[in-house]
Amino acid sequence: MTQMTTPSGTTAAALCFGTMQFGGKADDAAARALYTDCRAQGLNFFDTAHAYTDGASEKMLGDYARDERDDVLIATKIDFTRGASAHVIRESTDESRTRLGIDVIDLMYMHRWDEDTPLEETFEVLADLQSKGTIRYIGVSNYAAWQVMKAQAVAAKMGTRIDAFQPMYNLVKRQAEVEILPMAMDQDIAIVPYSPLGGGLLTGKYAGKSADDGRLTHDEMYAARYGKAEMHDAAAALVDIAAREVVDAATLAVAWAARTPGITAPIISARSSAQLVPSLAALNYTMSDDLYAELAGLMTPPPPATDRLEEA
Repeated sequence: MTQMTTPSGTTAAALCFGTMQFGGKADDAAARALYTDCRAQGLNFFDTAHAYTDGASEKMLGDYARDERDDVLIATKIDFTRGASAHVIRESTDESRTRLGIDVIDLMYMHRWDEDTPLEETFEVLADLQSKGTIRYIGVSNYAAWQVMKAQAVAAKMGTRIDAFQPMYNLVKRQAEVEILPMAMDQDIAIVPYSPLGGGLLTGKYAGKSADDGRLTHDEMYAARYGKAEMHDAAAALVDIAAREVVDAATLAVAWAARTPGITAPIISARSSAQLVPSLAALNYTMSDDLYAELAGLMTPPPPATDRLEEA
């Protein structure tokens, strides 16, 4: 798989920290502590986006990383709200560089698929930015597998390639196993999945008193995304297994995603240092083959791409 590095040449860590909460539910003190906690554990891979918290996430991350810029890999995403035209990509890139306080963006993702802009236009400007040293790696997020392959073919014509892909993936959302992960391994694309904790479902919090404080309770999108009874049953079983193994359910969830073939670095996140501890613990947790298989068995796997269930 593509092995991404920091500007100084250090390989990116096996976990990435997502800063979506910076400037939102994590104020400056909490966000700075989260960044410091990650660095103390060796994390050198951080993810943000133009759209996060009206730009505060990028500004805060850039501030925290300023004194060690070459030692961290910073990923951000183009402003998807305006499409994927050449003008938008250039403008969004410059805005993100200004917010982050950096000249070069290590990994630039197209945040979403844009059916209204020709891929040739999108990847011509990305290739130009890369050739000029403005961005180092090119990524895409939330694409379908066929969209990635179509974009990869266009990128090749422009003399570049897609290095990284950011899909959703966790113990109860496993559609990526059907085509995305095999595609990535075939194309040597790093997979950096978001939501390894399933919006908090896989922490076990929705079985306890803290459920009222979570996104699945207050956010209609997350409630719909993780509304199936089978998902909640799997989460409850995960909590039981975690108790048996004497480890936090969140640690198991992150470690399971990280151990899946084809996965490069799951994106963990938190709004406080205390909330981050179990996810960070996955860095040093060794999961056996038997435990990995047991956890995988908690959820019915998606059918194969051909839908031939007799071959599953």
